[in-house]
Amino acid sequence: MSRRTRTILAALTAVPLAIALAACSPGSESQAPESSTEPGGPTETVSIGVVGKSDEQWTAFVDAAAAEGITVDLVDFSSYEQPNPALTAGDLDLNQFQHIVYLAQYNEASGEDLTPIGSTAIYPLGLYSIKYDSVEEIPDGETVAVPDDASNQARALLVLQSAGLIELKSGGTIFSDLADVDQAASRVNVTALEAAILATSLPDVAASILNNDFVENAGLSFEDAIAQDDPSDPNALPYVNIFAARAADADNPTYLKLVEIFQNTPAVQEGLQASSGNTAQLLQTPVDELVASLAKVQADIAAQ
Repeated sequence: MSRRTRTILAALTAVPLAIALAACSPGSESQAPESSTEPGGPTETVSIGVVGKSDEQWTAFVDAAAAEGITVDLVDFSSYEQPNPALTAGDLDLNQFQHIVYLAQYNEASGEDLTPIGSTAIYPLGLYSIKYDSVEEIPDGETVAVPDDASNQARALLVLQSAGLIELKSGGTIFSDLADVDQAASRVNVTALEAAILATSLPDVAASILNNDFVENAGLSFEDAIAQDDPSDPNALPYVNIFAARAADADNPTYLKLVEIFQNTPAVQEGLQASSGNTAQLLQTPVDELVASLAKVQADIAAQ
């Protein structure tokens, strides 16, 4: 076993513990907005749900918001399934962890009306392996793992198809799932796992699609991806990451100010790039375009 492989395996072993600790940390409990009576101090507290509180942009963001009189309470979650229900229930004021497709899937499944109020960035989705250095090295008949949530699974399957590992019967859409894989025409088998444990599956499969939040926790770097999609494609708008709010709060001036701070503070943008391994494409997409994209994706989902 090489030194690199031992290092990666050791990091993988630590991932479940880190996730468990995140779920139990004091930061995983929300606090209601409150006002401060201290002269010159912050006047409002806004709770924001994230997945990956340690990402470099958040320290800079909290500091920049405080300078504008807003206290940001970051609420860290261990999996993507948690922040939207927490926002719906009023346990959060905002969340920032998802792209438009994921939000559309949630709204349609739950009958809720969460809405984007600002963009952050779009990230390529990568395929990683600790056994093979290229897609071409993966033997026919091997197994590749993808996320089990509908929005990321469809995107992951498109990455595998572009890499020549599978063929999709429909040609590939934002609604593709495992049933769409043409096994007879594909080189590999595909299995679906929860996004948070895909990294720990690497020793057991040929390769895994990993969301950016979990790449470095697995002892990998973003440059280790052996395949990825193109975030600059105009058709990638549904995969733009966003700040989400309840529809009733879409015009809340404090929340919109926080989006402006995130998008226009150099230290925040630099931290975001550092956290993404310089893979993020930073965006300030007009909110009406985000809302229109959400409405289209939701309509398409409803028509399925």
